[in-house]
Amino acid sequence: MRSLRLVLPAAALLAMVSAAEAHTGAGHTHAFTSGFAHPFGGMDHLLAMVAIGLWAGLAGGRALWLWPASFVVAMVVGGALGMAGVPMPLVEQGIVASVVVIGLAAALALSPNIAVGCALAALAGLFHGHAHGTEIPADASGLAYASGFAMATALLHAIGIAVTVLAARFAMPIAARAAGGLTAVAGVVLAARFF
Repeated sequence: MRSLRLVLPAAALLAMVSAAEAHTGAGHTHAFTSGFAHPFGGMDHLLAMVAIGLWAGLAGGRALWLWPASFVVAMVVGGALGMAGVPMPLVEQGIVASVVVIGLAAALALSPNIAVGCALAALAGLFHGHAHGTEIPADASGLAYASGFAMATALLHAIGIAVTVLAARFAMPIAARAAGGLTAVAGVVLAARFF
């Protein structure tokens, strides 16, 4: 509980970082910072990453770490593809779909088998990673930038898991499911920009 009191205010401060600050183009010395700040600069990234944590927390067991890990690993692969200039179709639509689908999975407390959950988390991570990779500042170190956005993503997953754990501790698991539902609704609102 004590560590949660430290993590949540830190996450709130990081969430205030603007997208412009994430793209300073300041080179190697700021590549890690830019990468770390990037997931906090877009609502779609924030929602999906926290929702993975909510969903994994609700499923429990091995999903608690395997689903977030699948997302992060696939995100790094997608980031490498984006940095290399390898095109990927429907990235923005995939990102928005991931917000809706993972939000719904959390809202409905769906617990598919571990492999299905890993595949869904990895697909979402691939889309998010590609978007991160294509937006890396031209003079930044790719490895430092990827390390930063991987660490921020893991933090956002942990926040989602912490919300679920706290909700269960206070006998209010519906709160975590409601957060998933709100995430799905926000995803639908984000999807409106494509129509």
